[in-house]
Amino acid sequence: MAEAPQRQGKTAAAWNGFVSWVDERFPLTETFEYHMSRYWAPKNFNFWYYFGVLSMVVLVLQLLTGIWLTMSYVPSGEGAFASVEYIMRDVEYGWLLRYLHSTGASAFFAVVYLHMFRGMMYGSYRKPRELIWLIGMAIFIVLMAEGFFGYLLPWGNMSFWAAQVIVSLVGAIPVIGPDVMEWVRGDFLISDITLNRFFALHVVALPLVLVMLVFVHIVALHHVGSNNPDGIDVKKHKDENGVPLDAIPFHPYYTIGHDLPAIVGFLIVFCAIVFFAPEMGGYFLEKPNFEQANPLKTPDHIAPVWYYTPYYAMLRAATFPLFGLTAKFWGFVVMAGAIVLPAVLPWLDRSPVKSIRYKGMASKGMLALFVLSFFILGYLGLVPPSPVATAAAQICTVIYFAYFVLMPWYTRVEKTKPVPERVTVQ
Repeated sequence: MAEAPQRQGKTAAAWNGFVSWVDERFPLTETFEYHMSRYWAPKNFNFWYYFGVLSMVVLVLQLLTGIWLTMSYVPSGEGAFASVEYIMRDVEYGWLLRYLHSTGASAFFAVVYLHMFRGMMYGSYRKPRELIWLIGMAIFIVLMAEGFFGYLLPWGNMSFWAAQVIVSLVGAIPVIGPDVMEWVRGDFLISDITLNRFFALHVVALPLVLVMLVFVHIVALHHVGSNNPDGIDVKKHKDENGVPLDAIPFHPYYTIGHDLPAIVGFLIVFCAIVFFAPEMGGYFLEKPNFEQANPLKTPDHIAPVWYYTPYYAMLRAATFPLFGLTAKFWGFVVMAGAIVLPAVLPWLDRSPVKSIRYKGMASKGMLALFVLSFFILGYLGLVPPSPVATAAAQICTVIYFAYFVLMPWYTRVEKTKPVPERVTVQ
């Protein structure tokens, strides 16, 4: 009986010796403590703080499944669609890898959108976290490009024509537009060279940039500390040992008690979609994409995948020329502006409080209208254009931009609630 404790003691001693050997050559323990066991996170994290870690989970999933799909994919006009069919039919568990990747793309944008919404609600872009927000916006823009380039790779008919429409927008830029458009495509039309370029960017260049930005995002976050639903700096109140009174170690309290159940629940829902509804009624995988790309056959209604549709609706909302420039150009400007405008939120918000909990009715009402307009635009981007749909898209686009443009005014004049000294758990 005494042998078991002795073996355990020897194992522990061997492990400690190995860790000490590594620490002499690499700051393993120091890094773990700084980012995990001695990283003091606010004790009042709620539901909305699940989506940061879920973004990391989906990122890893996309990288792993993408690597395995690349092994069987042929980046050519003749072989791309056939290779996807080969993966689905003949590669062992290839269908599962493809559905994990395609569903993961939608899941990635879903959790990122919710993660960004949480930041907007609780003022996570406010001082001293401006750089964290800017890096996060860079991640979002790279993710948009990554998704767009990957959307063409199956060489389905919808992805082909959607890429044709989006790339042609660059041609609306005065003077340099046509040359830039030809440079992006590498040809006069979407062709093999375009597919190869998008493949290289999707598989090599952008994933490297994305991983680097995520790493920098986390380092910047752990340098200044996490925000919380109250928007209170937990570093203000510390005990005699310098430990924040309103914070707990990120590990194990959040890794095990908070994040792990969320990951399990997410994976249950995610796997249910993968196994029972991978197409999600055409929202994740459109019916025309099960046909090979055909330059001579245009789909009845060209629309991007659902996570781009709000911006696509804004693009179509611009229907008239202005200042001698075409409606197509202004649609491109509106769409690009809608994507990058949230980056300046730290300098637009003039409220004396951070969190939506303590802001006035103006901020709450404008945020609600912003969310409603985003959902409506997402729907309008999915349906064929019509006079009514165009008018609704124009109204929602105005509301979307008004949220940002009017923010310096309504956040400054509204009446706010008093902010407590210590964090509250709700």
